[in-house]
Amino acid sequence: MADSAPILHIITPLAHVSPFDVNMAVDAGYATIAPYSRVKLEEVRDLTQDMMFSRPPHFAPRTGLFIGGKDAALALDMAAEAKASIFPPFEISIFPDPAGSFTTAAAMIAKVEQALLKTRPEGLAGASVQIYGATGVVGSIAAVIAAQGGAKVTLVSHREIGAVEEKAKDIKARFGLDLSCAAAATDEAKARLVPDAEVILAAGKAGVQILTEDHLKVATRLLVAADVNAVPPAGIAGIGAHDAAAELPHGIGIGALAIGNLKYAVQHTWLRRMSETTVPLFIDLPAIFKLARELDA
Repeated sequence: MADSAPILHIITPLAHVSPFDVNMAVDAGYATIAPYSRVKLEEVRDLTQDMMFSRPPHFAPRTGLFIGGKDAALALDMAAEAKASIFPPFEISIFPDPAGSFTTAAAMIAKVEQALLKTRPEGLAGASVQIYGATGVVGSIAAVIAAQGGAKVTLVSHREIGAVEEKAKDIKARFGLDLSCAAAATDEAKARLVPDAEVILAAGKAGVQILTEDHLKVATRLLVAADVNAVPPAGIAGIGAHDAAAELPHGIGIGALAIGNLKYAVQHTWLRRMSETTVPLFIDLPAIFKLARELDA
């Protein structure tokens, strides 16, 4: 395999391939990166087979397909379509991570799990998890990973409940997971909801505070809160971006950059492994979360 140069093809349904992903690929060792924008789902099969048939079979594993964009459901569909399009001996490696959401969500849940284990030996299993910003790309995938770990997950909408009910329906269809839904459009509604949470995840818009100090004071069961917002103000009051275990009125808080450092390591490691592998890799959510756990151990 020494003579098979790694090639990374990056596809996105958006107008531009993310510069973030290009930089990550270069830093992981790729010298050849081919970007494709405005890609439609129905185009994925032909693109994938052009990638696989154009090189000798023993070069195939180091021919990588990275799936970007900002839509988790579409990225999962594209990954499934790409996987269904390959077959021996031309199997290429495939890695979906739209807007970095799969690696970010995995890092978030891995950090939360490690913190939980210090006071809750069963970790995620049976834990009451509330996710704010749950319809977003990170929040929805964090919900999937937490639920797969045995948590009792509630998707919280800051508008009407229908938005999260639609997301829960999609997650049920894709992953067979049953999630609860709630609406908390006002501070009063949030104050009624948070006392039930052992874990709170904030994955809302950058620069928007979702939960205040008053909310945290009534969250009496809270063990761990995590926030992926690095833009002031914090999504959860009292959690700084660099915090790994900020003291809150109840429990501890984990900040965006503490999560981001692990996210970076997970994405970098998978990209590097794709560039060096001798066997085809299909990097799905369980694989991404497994690596996040290992790197955070």
